[in-house]
Amino acid sequence: MDTDVLEGALADFSGSVAADELSDGPFCMLSAVDHRHDKRILSDGLAHDPAHDDIRTFLGRLKMALTARNVTRVGMTTDGSALSPAPLAELFHGVPHPVWACHVLAEGVKAVLGAVASARKRLAAQQPKWPTERPSTQAAKAAARQKKRLTQPRVALYTPRHLFVPRPLSQSERKQWGRIPRSRPQLRLLREFMIQGYALFDRRCRIQTALDQ
Repeated sequence: MDTDVLEGALADFSGSVAADELSDGPFCMLSAVDHRHDKRILSDGLAHDPAHDDIRTFLGRLKMALTARNVTRVGMTTDGSALSPAPLAELFHGVPHPVWACHVLAEGVKAVLGAVASARKRLAAQQPKWPTERPSTQAAKAAARQKKRLTQPRVALYTPRHLFVPRPLSQSERKQWGRIPRSRPQLRLLREFMIQGYALFDRRCRIQTALDQ
């Protein structure tokens, strides 16, 4: 990056850096910005997916730029990529390493929806295997009734599955949500998990209060 641009970005440096990698097809852009002032400090382009050595080289350039100007470093925020912790611990030892809230919440949403999908698959596995034609024997009719009973809760989990992850629910959504876990009360824990996750990043309360909750 041009020296004048770098000097301008670090002139009123807040001490907090946000680093991220953005992939687009076979290319990847590495960037580091002032987290508080939204000023780009350093950037680099790759013609391949990033590896540990690429991240280490990029963060090494960033460390040299910050050390040369004797600026204070109070935090290195990343997206939680598995490529970041080792180079950060090596090059920025002792500097806090927070993760962006949006990425933490995205992982929580992915995990909750994955758990709901697993519950649907377990229900599907419990359904008896029977020919698709009209049942004629008593055993076939009993299996058809059992299959219908087991299909209903599986469909009930699929259609409103989005209700497990949003922050607020409307009155109609709360009523719909109340009908979902009746046969699966353990699913209520997934909704409680998301509520606690959102509370950690609620700006209306102090960090220690959210952590205590």
